[in-house]
Amino acid sequence: MSWQHLTELEQWKAIQSASFEQPQVVFKHSTRCSISSMALNRFEHSELFKKDMLACWYLDLIQFRSISDQIAFDTHIQHESPQCLLIKNGEVHYAASHGMIDDQTILDKI
Repeated sequence: MSWQHLTELEQWKAIQSASFEQPQVVFKHSTRCSISSMALNRFEHSELFKKDMLACWYLDLIQFRSISDQIAFDTHIQHESPQCLLIKNGEVHYAASHGMIDDQTILDKI
């Protein structure tokens, strides 16, 4: 599996709609943070990322912070970095940040 890059606000609306057909993961990553890099690396090497069970979206927080802010507003989940959200049927079914990001928990929820 590979990342789809979330670079436009319209894509966020499309992710919400697409989540009724297939679960969607949004991974918020700060390219300036070593903890974020470690969490991203661990996620990319997980079984979840290797399987084609859901769409995975990568959000570069340095370039597209306004999109992250809109996601936080729409979901009522405070922005953190790194942060992973599972969107299913238009709603957040999982949200975690830093070392709490767990691929097995996401697998259990899809």
